Amino acid sequence: MPDLIYKICASTLWRQAEREGAFLGAPVDLTDGFIHFSTAEQVEETARKHFSGQDDLLLIAVEAEKLGAALKYEVSRGGQLFPHLYGPLSLSAVRWVKPLPLGDDGHHLFPALDA
Repeated sequence: MPDLIYKICASTLWRQAEREGAFLGAPVDLTDGFIHFSTAEQVEETARKHFSGQDDLLLIAVEAEKLGAALKYEVSRGGQLFPHLYGPLSLSAVRWVKPLPLGDDGHHLFPALDA
């Protein structure tokens, strides 16, 4: 499994998590009962499918091994295994947080990712 997994998050939600010391999830995560993540190979499609045209987003890189048994890889879109976290995301597992701006073409501009 990958060393890093990725979360796309509205900056206001992430700033709240930084103040509180943990990320409990976006509304979709709270509804589904787990925090949705993507691998490096999946995250750009996730941005197109679920965040198209949205700005003021952040890309959060998380060290998967620090999440322990609460992290499960489960079949989702297209039969792919997606990382799902059943519990809060501790900020100590976060390697970096970077802006995810929109380009002139309306697609998000991704920083270099570690697979």
